[in-house]
Amino acid sequence: MKDFYKNKNILVTGGAGFIGSTLVRKLVSFGANVKIIDTFFDDQGGNEFNLKGLEKDIKIFRGDTRNIKDLEKILPNSEIIFNMAGTLSHVDSMNNPWRDLEINTISQINILEYCRKKLPETKILFAGTRNQYGRAQYLPVDEKHPMIPTDTNGINKHAGEQYHLLYYRDFGLKSCSIRISNTYGPRHQMKHPRQGVLNWFIRQLIDDQTVELHGTGNQIRDINYVDDVVDSFLLSGKSNKVWGNAYNIGGNPISLKDFVKKAIQILERGKYKIIEMPQERKKVEIGDFVADYSKITHDIRWKPKVSLEKGLKKTFDFYLRNKKYYW
Repeated sequence: MKDFYKNKNILVTGGAGFIGSTLVRKLVSFGANVKIIDTFFDDQGGNEFNLKGLEKDIKIFRGDTRNIKDLEKILPNSEIIFNMAGTLSHVDSMNNPWRDLEINTISQINILEYCRKKLPETKILFAGTRNQYGRAQYLPVDEKHPMIPTDTNGINKHAGEQYHLLYYRDFGLKSCSIRISNTYGPRHQMKHPRQGVLNWFIRQLIDDQTVELHGTGNQIRDINYVDDVVDSFLLSGKSNKVWGNAYNIGGNPISLKDFVKKAIQILERGKYKIIEMPQERKKVEIGDFVADYSKITHDIRWKPKVSLEKGLKKTFDFYLRNKKYYW
């Protein structure tokens, strides 16, 4: 991995965000030439502290992938693009579908069109999401499962993914999509719960608040520690087998209740309670979700490696030391 990425010219969109910044740190350790573009919006994931200590090692560009002029400044000479920029919120996408469309679909066309015309040899890895599937019709969910999203975000992310795969089929642009499941770990935004409840549960426990679990708390999720997610992108970027494909990545299936119980055990404090599910959540609640990730295991030998106990210990340690930068 290190030999492959050393001296490569890499662009990470959304590179100041949760997964993007973790990926950037790994690439820098490999000796890659890394540049990032991020909007640094307060309510999204971009955080200057996520890149602390890397300022001399990377090129940081404050820009917006919706703006073609911004892309024209940062895209040239990119050999590999890790396309992580996007919004993830169910609630935000339903309240402002136009903004979600611009970021998750139109921005993707901007990037792909530039690469088609001026960077035809570049490789693009798109961050998809399990939200594209909607409610599972069977478990585990493989890549052939119907796509019936429960919100605008799932629709727009699926459209963005399909553009990437279309540009491979029609123009030969090397691109693939990795559909991310529930991810937790350091460098996630912790100001609100709209981009993932797992990290919000962690904040509540650190703040000695009672975690509220909607419904029964028995909803199953397959969760990943952020380092495992990053490895799926890095392995894909150096492979010749992934182009034109979409892949699930999944982790350890566990109920939300058991996740919180384990977190309480690791932190050695905290409590939770079960409450009735709010009406607005019922519309987007997907029930149990477990991804079949055998396809990516077969093609590039990726599997999740970090145990829940180890991941939670590292996560609590990070936020307890750096709380002021995220709360």
